[in-house]
Amino acid sequence: MNANARRCLTIVLAAGEGVRMRSARPKVLHELAGRSMLAHTLSSVSTGAVGDVAVVVGPDAEGVAAEALKAAPEAKIAVQRERRGTADAVLATRDRIERGYDDILVTYADTPLIEASTLHAMRAELASGADVVALGFEAANPTGYGRLIQRDGRLIAIREEKDASPEERALRLCNAGPVGFSGAVALSLLDAVKPNNAQKEFYLTDIVGIANARGLTARVLIAKETEVMGVNDRVQLAAAEAVLQDRLRRQAMARGATLIAPETVFLSFDTAIGRDVLIEPHVVIGPGCSIEDGVVIHAFSHLEGARVAGGAIIGPYARLRPGADIGTNAKIGNFVEIKQSAVEEGAKVNHLTYIGDARVGARANIGAGTITCNFDGFAKNKTDIGAGAFIGSNSALVAPVTIGDGAYIGSGSVITKSVEAGALAVGRGRQLTKAGWAKAFRERHKKA
Repeated sequence: MNANARRCLTIVLAAGEGVRMRSARPKVLHELAGRSMLAHTLSSVSTGAVGDVAVVVGPDAEGVAAEALKAAPEAKIAVQRERRGTADAVLATRDRIERGYDDILVTYADTPLIEASTLHAMRAELASGADVVALGFEAANPTGYGRLIQRDGRLIAIREEKDASPEERALRLCNAGPVGFSGAVALSLLDAVKPNNAQKEFYLTDIVGIANARGLTARVLIAKETEVMGVNDRVQLAAAEAVLQDRLRRQAMARGATLIAPETVFLSFDTAIGRDVLIEPHVVIGPGCSIEDGVVIHAFSHLEGARVAGGAIIGPYARLRPGADIGTNAKIGNFVEIKQSAVEEGAKVNHLTYIGDARVGARANIGAGTITCNFDGFAKNKTDIGAGAFIGSNSALVAPVTIGDGAYIGSGSVITKSVEAGALAVGRGRQLTKAGWAKAFRERHKKA
């Protein structure tokens, strides 16, 4: 039977306390590439497993539940009232399991790099006749992991290292955690799990031995070690970030972007990068960015929530904040900050400038040191700069204000009133020069 024709429930376990993270934030809400670990997991589930989703959270975990529903609005939330082990956590969704699914998958929110294709492959194993499928990996260093024990191509047990024989400890095939089982036997296997261990907890791994004792078929599906790495502390969080960044960089380059020093460029989970984009070293691209064909991003620039149209040039040392919309062939230069503003086609904002809550018209030129004074202490106000306008260096545009098409603002001006199209506006104090004043001043203060 085709896996896609079968009904599936995926249960995502997200009830762990994450003590080793030493954080006030729940572990599964810590982020990788701008998205929570929980949201990463749910994204893979929605693409790879397909079907219904249940997320198991701990008591008083409203934030985790809210994040789950934000990432997967159709998900059902279940609460594990007492932390009595992984099998007990799965049974928090008993009312869902009882609905008669063909496939049940269980995965973990703190294993955020699992790929959709792997979850799909687990379902294919179940569709081919397996009653239980455990996900495993070949560990470079198996110390500390549970071992997957096989005999004649069948999985017969998952053995915790402390309970393993010397021969079993020599095995490198380790338990990754995610497991799938036939919906027809799911509750029967789960209800048979007993807390026969030092921790007095109900271990999900025990279902393999129970399945074998009943003559059911258990198999292993092998994934890459980096794909199933768990995140329990800050060191592992950083390691997972490194793996994910490598994955994102390779995807960007495969699609036609050039990253001169890929290891120094940091992308977000949703970064969209077109063809023939050039990204220089030490660039950080936060969530919500779209970078179109032919864009050049020079070194040490930071983008977040920005759109950059084709042929635009950004940086070096530029900062594009949320709402920055950079038009075709526009130029945003060094030490320029753009926030909630449209910079239209061919406009130039070359250096040492802040543009906030504004429109910069096509082919306008913004001189060095210009600022839009957009905040009056209570509200953000709009500055509108027309097409072809020229704003002289070191000018302050006090919003709300409109600079007409082709207008010219003299350098060093403070502009508080709108300027009509084609006009010159100069708003600065009159220069006063006193000949000989400096020499006389020094003479008066000369030490005897």
